[in-house]
Amino acid sequence: MPRAGLDPSVVTEAGAALADELGLARLGISTLADRLGVRPPSLYKHVDGLDDLTHRVALLAATELGDALAAATDGLAGRDALRAAARTHRDYALAHPGRYAATVGSRPADADDPLAGALDRALTSFTAVLRGYGLDPADDVHALRYLRSCLHGFASLEAGRGFQLGTDVDASFDWLVDAVDRGLRAAAGR
Repeated sequence: MPRAGLDPSVVTEAGAALADELGLARLGISTLADRLGVRPPSLYKHVDGLDDLTHRVALLAATELGDALAAATDGLAGRDALRAAARTHRDYALAHPGRYAATVGSRPADADDPLAGALDRALTSFTAVLRGYGLDPADDVHALRYLRSCLHGFASLEAGRGFQLGTDVDASFDWLVDAVDRGLRAAAGR
């Protein structure tokens, strides 16, 4: 019988918190069981192993990030939408490094997997930001990859303490967002 108080969502939340604390690579069933005060076999009543747990953490993170991006960019366009999306993405990746890492490269199991919708919601916000620049529709995927690569790269380097120079990191981030804005406007011929 499952332990009182434990269910898949509680286990997922605890796994996500542990991944944020220790890093996704150090998330394990035994470590999570210790954190929850149960024996590892008890967790298999709630998740089907580490791959399933990681998938559930990715779903949680994609949902949280998608909701945050949608809320941050609602009613905004152009540079304002870009800034809001960029800050929201960076803030989420820094506040939740383990769960954010779970989204990178995560793939839905099939078309009915809720992860597909959650990932799409995050991408939809970025796509809406890009639509405000009036790019040629043939460039949509390129622009989306450009934007995500810039934001992911910056946040990943910052989270990994990769910025060792004395210049203010916030100023560098603003510089990056301004450069992306200029690049998007140039690509649109404006």
